[in-house]
Amino acid sequence: MKLQIVILAAAFSCSVSGQSTFQNLDFEQANPVIVVGSPYYPYDVTAASALPYWTVTIGGVQQSQITENDPSTGAPWVMLCGPDSSFGFPPIDGNYSVLLQGSGVSSVPSISQTGLIPAGTQSLLFEGKPGLGALDVLIGTQIVSFSAIGGGANYTLYGADISAWAGDTEQLTFTALESDSGMNNWEIDDISFSPNAVPEPSPLALTGIGGLLFALWRRFAPKRP
Repeated sequence: MKLQIVILAAAFSCSVSGQSTFQNLDFEQANPVIVVGSPYYPYDVTAASALPYWTVTIGGVQQSQITENDPSTGAPWVMLCGPDSSFGFPPIDGNYSVLLQGSGVSSVPSISQTGLIPAGTQSLLFEGKPGLGALDVLIGTQIVSFSAIGGGANYTLYGADISAWAGDTEQLTFTALESDSGMNNWEIDDISFSPNAVPEPSPLALTGIGGLLFALWRRFAPKRP
């Protein structure tokens, strides 16, 4: 999978995320610390250890704990997708991804981080498995539009034009919104900044994305209450 990402980066982005002050954009710096005695032991972990450099909020309230490999069944939640997942949310790439679970209530889950967007940046790229509702990507307080531009066997590659913020220090936020169709499970991974403009999606990529959406619609997995 890592080889595929290198090829995609060369073809679409020439990613320069390493030049940014943003950290842990692929979530591989996770070192989950279990919260002993918690209601969902041994799945409850500290947010700081599971998602270093990121701030986790639900309904705007910062969270000190999330879960690893134990998703919600109805409440909005943030989960670390780790190795040996048995609940239907394996990592997209490497050992870790993040699952944002929006639901039919107003308290939306988010992860955010503030850093320097490298000078010369044209686009933001990230890999995702889409949910049953919308995902908001924000630079500062501004929602940016993103589109599917490619993908692989288990993910869709998305790109957003963020050239207006090149060279600025801004907060980057991912938020899963409410869904009337069930849990809005957005899994994301491998975020990067690119000096290239967002390419147009190919018909083949769009066909693959449609198949992935259908598969996600049919998927049912037990989740955290």
